[in-house]
Amino acid sequence: MQSVVAAAALAITAATPAMADNNADNKFDNAFTTDEPLDDGFATKYINSAIARAMEPAAATDKELKYGRDITDYVSAPKFGGYVVGKYAYTSQDGKHSGDGFNVRLVRLSVNGTILRDFAYRIQVQMNGAGSTLRDAYLEWQRYEGVRVKIGQFKRAFGLENPTHPWDVGTGDYSQLTKKLCGMGDYVGEPGSNSGRDQGLQVQGDLIPVGKDGHKLLHYQVMLANGQGINAADANNHKDIMGTIQVQPVKGLVIGAFGWEGRYTGANGVTVGRHRYMLSAKYDHKAWTFRTEYAHSVGHKPTDLLGNGTWKGTGRADAWYATLGVPCTPWLKTYLKYDTYRDDGTWASAKTIYSVAPNIQLHRNLMLQPQVNYVHDRTLAKRDYCELWFQTYFRF
Repeated sequence: MQSVVAAAALAITAATPAMADNNADNKFDNAFTTDEPLDDGFATKYINSAIARAMEPAAATDKELKYGRDITDYVSAPKFGGYVVGKYAYTSQDGKHSGDGFNVRLVRLSVNGTILRDFAYRIQVQMNGAGSTLRDAYLEWQRYEGVRVKIGQFKRAFGLENPTHPWDVGTGDYSQLTKKLCGMGDYVGEPGSNSGRDQGLQVQGDLIPVGKDGHKLLHYQVMLANGQGINAADANNHKDIMGTIQVQPVKGLVIGAFGWEGRYTGANGVTVGRHRYMLSAKYDHKAWTFRTEYAHSVGHKPTDLLGNGTWKGTGRADAWYATLGVPCTPWLKTYLKYDTYRDDGTWASAKTIYSVAPNIQLHRNLMLQPQVNYVHDRTLAKRDYCELWFQTYFRF
């Protein structure tokens, strides 16, 4: 983690002014780890256009701004977005025939914008059968591309797949690595509703333009967080620190390393450590996609503590996956995925999933996604079974 902190210090001294742009989503090079992009749908597009026309164009000018509470015109038009993911699931797993059937996996509403060009905000809410949950709520100072400061509730600075939009993951769900070791139904027992997010403060930036296209060579992030996930206060008076260093030697190729040092307090009051690292790479080129990550975790689950004061299990877990996206036609891209997670760091605790998922995108706001999974779970008496999923995605 010392290298991460050192890179942040370097960024502060080497930061360069960012290009003036009122679109907070596209302001910086998005080849590196970024938050979920906000895309308007067929209805919110017209709402956003109407709001933009109704607002004064002062914020679009390039003249120098000075901060002051009486400056009221320099606010971008808020941009609204929303999408729905529906799912049908069947499994041949012993004792669970028919699976979950039909359900609404995600309904999300979001808004973002900028104030005085330098301050970007984002709010995102998820609604489903369990009620509504605040997902994102943050403010980020973005005056310089080399050093941006974010505070609030947002994606953890751990993993390349973690901040990827559900539309762009390629398969019907995130990898086991992302779900178990990035805070989506985490290994330690953290609820899946945390969705890889936490509350805290982050410094990040993109540095050193290279090549004819001027893409940034280096990206860094350092995050200080509660460690308990979203909508939850710190439970152990200890802050988690996580971060990443990523390089982009050629446009679209990103190689990175992540680290995480922290603690988590379970519902039973037991506090455990989370000591993790991850190695990641991804490449996007001419509609082809490749992404792979390996993560290793040291630290027990709160439920591992026995009555005699000893711990069961190894207190270790690891996971890795590889995803390949193959463009077939202008409206069809097929993803292949190999995904392994070992809950106890041993092969006896391994669960491996092989997936094929055609993404049928008939419109930018409409996608259909059938998927077949072959699962080999060594923790079960009957280790092998199949899953059939069918998901629908639409923006509104």
